[in-house]
Amino acid sequence: MAYVPRLKQEYKERVVKALKEEFGYKNVMQVPKLEKIVVSRGVGAAVADKKLIDHAVDELTNITGQKAISTMSKKDVAAFKLRKGMPIGAKVTLRGERMYEFLDRLVTSALPRVRDFQGIKATGFDGRGNYNLGVTEQIIFPEINIDKINRINGMDITFVTSAETDKEAKSLLTELGLPFKKN
Repeated sequence: MAYVPRLKQEYKERVVKALKEEFGYKNVMQVPKLEKIVVSRGVGAAVADKKLIDHAVDELTNITGQKAISTMSKKDVAAFKLRKGMPIGAKVTLRGERMYEFLDRLVTSALPRVRDFQGIKATGFDGRGNYNLGVTEQIIFPEINIDKINRINGMDITFVTSAETDKEAKSLLTELGLPFKKN
């Protein structure tokens, strides 16, 4: 029998039923699902020091378990001494099994390690059923060795869902275990 991540199993068995009851979907294919998670980090100081991009790519690779890529600038900005095509960030797109594994680790081990954690804000929805979450420190992930980091940086995590509205997306992410703040 092939390995199936815990959250993927839970989505199929419990979350689909709960969302069908809540929104009255007639077909299982109408139930929104998590399509991908994009973890990205901008490294503005990389204009002066090229090694910072390599550190960012290595950290994102360690955190997600998938090789990260560096992102290039799209245009020249003279005020920032930035040229078109220079590396200025790193990102990784997770789908399938790795996506569910990363979400499981984020919810169960990383978010509880945030100082004074009260829950994540429910204001990060974009109107099309996607959610953006900012993390201020990469050291909340257990994969990062605190002794080997050169500086503390944040990152953005984007959850792309197939939901039509923000309400459906919030219900989906809540059922998958994201701890939203109570108003």
